[in-house]
Amino acid sequence: MKKLFLFPILFLILSCQEEGELTKSVTSTEISPNAILKYHGNFEPTAGIIVSGEAKIYQEANQYKVKLDAFSISSGPDLKVYLSKSATPSEFVNLGNLTSQTVYPIPANVAITNYSHVLIHCQQYSHLFAVAALIQN
Repeated sequence: MKKLFLFPILFLILSCQEEGELTKSVTSTEISPNAILKYHGNFEPTAGIIVSGEAKIYQEANQYKVKLDAFSISSGPDLKVYLSKSATPSEFVNLGNLTSQTVYPIPANVAITNYSHVLIHCQQYSHLFAVAALIQN
C-alpha cells in the first residue's frame, strides 16, 4: 500500500522542471517614454482558450522588451512567455513565467529579427495557449 501512495508523490517531484535563469520570474520593468515600438501583433487563442490583447516589442537603447498590452488569458498551469521563430514552440526563447507583470526583457544575445511570434505556452503539459504573429512597425 505504501508503494502505491508514494508513486504519485515521486511522479510529481520528478516531473517538475527546475527553473533556469530565463524561467525565473523577473522583476517588473517599465517601458520608457523614449522607447521605440519595433513590432506588434494581436494574440489569437488556441482551441478552448480565451485571450485578448497585444504583444509589442520595444527598443530602449540596446535592450529589447516584450510588453503584453491590454492582455488577459484563460487561467492555466505553468504558463510561460516565449519569443518564437514560428507559431509553434519549437525554436524559442523563454522570457519567463506569465505573471501579473506585463514587460519581459529579451536577453541581449537574442537576434530579434530571427523571431516572428510571441507565444503563451503551458510548459508543464506542453499546450500552446495563444499566439501573436509580430508585424514590423
